[in-house]
Amino acid sequence: MDYLKSLDFSFMNVLDVILVAILLYYVYQLLKGTVAINIFLGIAILYLIWRLTEYLNMRLLYTIFGGFMKVGIIALIVVFQPEIRKFLLMVGSTNIKQRRKNFLSRLKIFKNESTSLTNVEAVVKACTKMGSTKTGALIVFERHNNIDYLVTIGDETEIKVSEVILESIFFKNSPLHDGAIIITNNVIRGTRVILPVNMGKTIPNHFGLRHRAAIGITEKTDALALVVSEETGQISFIKNGDFCDYTDTADLIQKIRSYLEK
Repeated sequence: MDYLKSLDFSFMNVLDVILVAILLYYVYQLLKGTVAINIFLGIAILYLIWRLTEYLNMRLLYTIFGGFMKVGIIALIVVFQPEIRKFLLMVGSTNIKQRRKNFLSRLKIFKNESTSLTNVEAVVKACTKMGSTKTGALIVFERHNNIDYLVTIGDETEIKVSEVILESIFFKNSPLHDGAIIITNNVIRGTRVILPVNMGKTIPNHFGLRHRAAIGITEKTDALALVVSEETGQISFIKNGDFCDYTDTADLIQKIRSYLEK
């Protein structure tokens, strides 16, 4: 009986470690490539210094750092509000079918001809053509977080992604050109979608509401966004609320594909 109790305790310890590892993995995925990772490291360093001052019996410094730690939970909620929102969306997402498909796609061996991968090349080619004519466009790629609530705000559609379709939607005289489109698994699921706009982030003056909307949706969810500027024709790739650099269209296509397959 004692042996069984010991075995059960050991099993729970292993399970505890595995769950903590999974939690840390998701936290890393949320913070990776963002400024928040530096803030997280700064907080971790402060915590270690606080524990060190306690160990060395440095009462004054320990008291000062202890005051910060007492309000640490509130500070974390304020500082990491976008990341916490993303985490809760990830946990509470109801898009089980998409999650299962993403899981199978990671295993590689289950991929087949029927796998519906987004035609990123067609999207980028369309954006390049629209950029040459300074036709504004805002394209959102849905990933793991379910954004059906945004699709219902605009016009719900079921259109397969193609270069011609995208150019037709964002044609200046088209009734569908205003707002964003949402793409999920090579299907345009919504047009004329109104996205949450970020007004707090400082961006260059030549970037308008399309770019602020792209920043807003990628901050609140794990979606990706492509923006074609109506003023300059420049194509911007936005992830986690930040502008992502790329060297050419081939590099842009590769980066979007890699993020969609994660």
